Amino acid sequence: MLRRSIYKSPAQLRLMRDPGLAAVDALSAMAAAVGPGITTLELDAIAEQAIREAGGEPNFMLEPGYRHTICANVNERVVHAIPDGHPLEPGDIVSLDVGAVIGGWHSDTAITVTLPDPARPERTEAIERLSHVTEQAMWRGIARLATASHLNEVGEAVAGYVRAESDYGILEDYIGHGIGRRMHESPPVFNVPVAQRGPEVRPGLVVAIEPIISAGGIDTVVESDDWTVRMADDSLSAQWEHSVAVHADGIWVLTAPDGGAAGLAPLGVTPVPIP
Repeated sequence: MLRRSIYKSPAQLRLMRDPGLAAVDALSAMAAAVGPGITTLELDAIAEQAIREAGGEPNFMLEPGYRHTICANVNERVVHAIPDGHPLEPGDIVSLDVGAVIGGWHSDTAITVTLPDPARPERTEAIERLSHVTEQAMWRGIARLATASHLNEVGEAVAGYVRAESDYGILEDYIGHGIGRRMHESPPVFNVPVAQRGPEVRPGLVVAIEPIISAGGIDTVVESDDWTVRMADDSLSAQWEHSVAVHADGIWVLTAPDGGAAGLAPLGVTPVPIP
């Protein structure tokens, strides 16, 4: 059996733009609606509607046994949390992870939203800082991809930033990945330095870069639903994720409406649209 290449053709890269934008629509709709009192089940329905209106299908629903459009990870729940009917509250931190498939091509992206609590300014400061460090770590990983010779330089950039800015924990069991005809493909995208250099960064590589950071340790446990993962020490957590394509002229963030221009500009990187 021939091994499937991790590198996409220029035509295939172009086909990945629409599922990326469908996921953007879903995140934008959820971000506009999120706030105290709304449930993650309601956010799930909002995301599904946005994806379907964009001509896509929620790809999380294609995972065996999973029936929802998003994973909604609140506070100590860190990944794969099933949306439920519990209203969000002031002081919550919630990561919203979503993906779409159009024409057999996938996208995957996540944001973290903080709900300020005026009665607990120290809580608000803590959740906003955790989200900020996680987001900026993601952008530094993406920026490194623009200049890297090998993929595992991304993890060096992510970890270097987190460790310089905080004493947060960088989860090592949950990492980024290739993406294309399937939501999760090779190669793995680590968020910490590893011994191997990883595959060559060259045109056709498409990866989801997704640092997942905790305010405490890095050990996790799986809850009784067999999906939801929470921090073993009940520490707060955050996740940011983008799907990024490397092409002949540069990089393009498929799951950002501006291709990543705003996030990358402070880092001296200018994304280039896929021709």
